[in-house]
Amino acid sequence: MTSSSTPAPDSPRTPGSRRPLRRLAARGRGEAHRAATPLELFFDLCFVVAIAQAGMQLVHAVAEGHAGEGILNYAMVFFAIWWAWMNFTWFASAYDNDDVLYRVVTLVQIAGVLVLAAGVSRAFEDHEFLAVLLGYVIMRLALVTQWLRAARSSEGPERTMALRYAVGVLLCQIGWLGLVVLPEEARPWVFLVMAILEMCVPPYAEKDHPTSWHPRHIAERYGLFTIIVLGETIAAATVAVKTGIDENDALGDLLPIAAGGLLIIFAAWWIYFVVPIHGHLRSNRQAFLWGYGHYLVFASAAAIGAGLEVAVEQVVGKAHISTLAASAAVTLPTALYLLTVWALHSRYFKVGIAQQLVLPTTALLVICCTFLGDWAVLAAGLVSAGAVATGETLTARRSARERGTAARAPVA
Repeated sequence: MTSSSTPAPDSPRTPGSRRPLRRLAARGRGEAHRAATPLELFFDLCFVVAIAQAGMQLVHAVAEGHAGEGILNYAMVFFAIWWAWMNFTWFASAYDNDDVLYRVVTLVQIAGVLVLAAGVSRAFEDHEFLAVLLGYVIMRLALVTQWLRAARSSEGPERTMALRYAVGVLLCQIGWLGLVVLPEEARPWVFLVMAILEMCVPPYAEKDHPTSWHPRHIAERYGLFTIIVLGETIAAATVAVKTGIDENDALGDLLPIAAGGLLIIFAAWWIYFVVPIHGHLRSNRQAFLWGYGHYLVFASAAAIGAGLEVAVEQVVGKAHISTLAASAAVTLPTALYLLTVWALHSRYFKVGIAQQLVLPTTALLVICCTFLGDWAVLAAGLVSAGAVATGETLTARRSARERGTAARAPVA
């Protein structure tokens, strides 16, 4: 996850370099026309399968009145999915050579997340994390293989960095065994300690030599994954609404939830992509904070879909919770999403106190919508849409003032 002055090699995708096995050498940060690859897009889609499973189980837990336990399990499972995705994304940005072995190892990582997805239901229902752990270990050992390849193809500080990654990731897998061998009450603490240790590996590995990640490529990869997660959220909410209409003929009751949910998701997309973030990613410190912070962006975006499903189930009488709790299942992750996106990059492009306050104020108003009963989700959607309209209006007025000032300026 980092910057480097390594000169840009020839693209591994040029016809003359299509040997089955090639050196896993660092790619250049200044490489032109760098974009997400078909393999990376396939990787993302398969990871969303696991996110969908985690969201489904979160819905069941909240609907049954076990919100605390469900949120904890969701946070643990989502960390495994997100962390494996993020590590691959930054590694690929620096070292993707697209040879046969690279592709095979990446497909192994995809197999690992599918194993993890298969174990999500047992992790939530029976607190049995063996399948989740197995899938996670498969993904992480595949990454270790990639780092060992990178070490073999490099020398000096870069080789040391790659070996630190390989050893650090490998040692962390031993610690994760605590999730299956220690008593159930100790597992949240095992998760907390191991999550911190996992996140310490990249800063330690790269303290002397940063990898050559590509800012535009990284920004695109995160943006595409955000789109995919929001798309899965729309799909899950749409299925829930359709089921509610088919089984209970409750169109009138579900229409405010459907409309409000759609406005929330549309606003979530607009707010995330209103500014180009790649220009902000200039150093390791900025990159680590931005990259790590997306755990909350992705988790809250996926949780919005789960919350909409809970709201639908509550309206049709399937959920054993109050209207207030069902409304909170939508408004709280929405507010968290708004605040996190603002903190990670929107605030760096806002000028003046009015623009800076739009998203934090919107998050507060969305939380207040929780107490509006059956109209809570619709109100939250209208508030979110209002934030987009307000932000665009303020930006347009500022641009108009700047154009007016430029027109009045004397010509030298």
